[in-house]
Amino acid sequence: MKEKNIKLYNVIFPIWLLIWMPSWLWLILIPLNYLVDVFVLRWGLKARPDRSALCRSLGWKICLAGFLSDFIASALLLALLLINSRDPLLLEIQNGIGIDPFRNVPAMLVTAAAIALAAVLIYLFDSKILKRSGIEPETVRGAALRLAIVTAPYLFFIPSKWFYRW
Repeated sequence: MKEKNIKLYNVIFPIWLLIWMPSWLWLILIPLNYLVDVFVLRWGLKARPDRSALCRSLGWKICLAGFLSDFIASALLLALLLINSRDPLLLEIQNGIGIDPFRNVPAMLVTAAAIALAAVLIYLFDSKILKRSGIEPETVRGAALRLAIVTAPYLFFIPSKWFYRW
């Protein structure tokens, strides 16, 4: 039996879906994300004399928690994209999420909600990581809040239409 090569042309997907696909981009994204997380963590732990040691020991945990939060939020957006419906509002939201979140208000709100969900998850995961290391609660709250706000996946707002010809 002869094998057929199938090629997909004109497949458009949101740019944030790239985090689901192992590729050479991960070689850039993971270290860059780690550096940003460590920088923000250092900023959040500014009052502690042992912040360099804490950043070295907690940096990868914080980085992995951020990726996990981003994956969970993007999984919800992806699930919304994959719902098969004839509802016009849902179709508009799906088109907005997939092509341009600023296309309509509901798509922008859903995308913002996914970013907010990721930020909340980052805060919760990072708080737990920081508490386990024996850091005082006030510093934990401040550092986790900084990490949540600065490292939330604002990439979800990047319109895919910027990368495709229309």
